[in-house]
Amino acid sequence: MRRMSRLLAAAGLVLAASSGFAFAKDSITIGMVLEPPGLDPTAAPAAAIGEVTHYNIFEGLTKINEDFSITPLLAEKWTFSPDLKTLTFTLKPNIKFQDGEPFSSKDVKYAFERYAGKDSTNKDKAFFASMESIETPDPMTVVLKFKEPSFEALYRLGMDTAVIIDEKSAANEAIAPVGTGPYKLSNWTKGSSITLDAWDGYRDADKIPLKKATFRFISDPSAAVAAMLAGDVDAFPRFANVQALDQFKSDPRFQVLIGGTDGKTILAMNNKKPPLNDLKVRQAIAYAIDRKAIIDGAMNGLGTPIGSHMTPNDPGYVDLTGMYPHDPEKAKALLKEAGVKTPLELSLILPPAPYARAGGPIIQAELADVGINAKIQEVEWAQWLKGVYTDHDYDLTIISHVEPLDIGIYANPNYYFQYDSAAFRDIYAKVASAPNLDAYKAALGEAQKKLAEDSVNAFLFQLPNVTVASAKVEGLWKNAPIFVNDLSEMKWKE
Repeated sequence: MRRMSRLLAAAGLVLAASSGFAFAKDSITIGMVLEPPGLDPTAAPAAAIGEVTHYNIFEGLTKINEDFSITPLLAEKWTFSPDLKTLTFTLKPNIKFQDGEPFSSKDVKYAFERYAGKDSTNKDKAFFASMESIETPDPMTVVLKFKEPSFEALYRLGMDTAVIIDEKSAANEAIAPVGTGPYKLSNWTKGSSITLDAWDGYRDADKIPLKKATFRFISDPSAAVAAMLAGDVDAFPRFANVQALDQFKSDPRFQVLIGGTDGKTILAMNNKKPPLNDLKVRQAIAYAIDRKAIIDGAMNGLGTPIGSHMTPNDPGYVDLTGMYPHDPEKAKALLKEAGVKTPLELSLILPPAPYARAGGPIIQAELADVGINAKIQEVEWAQWLKGVYTDHDYDLTIISHVEPLDIGIYANPNYYFQYDSAAFRDIYAKVASAPNLDAYKAALGEAQKKLAEDSVNAFLFQLPNVTVASAKVEGLWKNAPIFVNDLSEMKWKE
């Protein structure tokens, strides 16, 4: 019996022995649909990077919580000047990077200047470039001075694009990440899994319940169901097979959490590529789309329709879904007015995300009804990033932008949908320089309406946050304002 107890304990299983002792499980296996292309969230836009590394390996000055509140992380406290142009942080003392280097204000200055630099590929480069100066009067103080009021700054600094990296390891973060967080990279088996081990040098190491976490990459929806039922995976945030939820809801071994995300799922259009550079053609596509049919068919009814690039969770959200109701006849008329000869041949690029692969054929059929032949091309993420995101070689694609408050991407004319509007940039300048919450919300309302009027993309639905997990796992997020798996909050019920 004693030998068996040791074996079970070593396997991480709970054993209630006759002596009254119990061995708590201290490891977890988490399922993910997509494998990250690298492990540096400051250099690439893939949300899967943050799902593995944010809060686990890397940390920022602030933390965005499940309820969208902001709390200190590497910062101990902060003060904002009344004009919202100067943000002063006092850093927590006695923090180290996982390579033994001490953390101080010089690391914040190095990181933020790197992210704003000429060669930066940071998705939030414009935010860091909005900093006029970064002052470090002492090792535990950082003063950020912005060119304009920066109402969003505390939120921006809580995203994975703002995590603090060590200059010594910066060049290799994508394959050998070094942060200040509670976990270190243990192993990466490409195409299969990533394993993190708890770091004993972490400042609060004794408060971290889980000593090991394995992220398994399971892109096939049926395989995800099988892995959960077999107990090979303990929790699967962003669970893709929404058609299979009923069997988990009726099984007491599992819990099913359904919440919201900040994911804006869109049918993105290449605004510079003819004939999509014609407003009437983009509007025709918007009228051709039946959001409810897509949500029902691709998401099993889970998802909230949106009419611009914000979700109902966001401050200043405006419901613009009524601007382009499903109206195939209106779509046909607009194509005719634009002088488009039908059938119009367009490409529809589908990345591996299940909402895209399931939604693509539905959208294809809706477009066919109005005279648009959308030829589907399924690609992997590396192909999507190069062909769509980098080279802009596409007509249409389905994607969910999961970062909160990212409407500012439309102010970048070189972004992959190539929307170039001086009027929108003027509006977004008011968002970025808003002196208070009311002005901020009002400017966001203007920005949303402008995007809808210009029919930049066909806005589809808010991505739900669906999690299937063992009923014994605690600390999972129901809502996901950002895509993270905060291991420090997870534990097994005793």
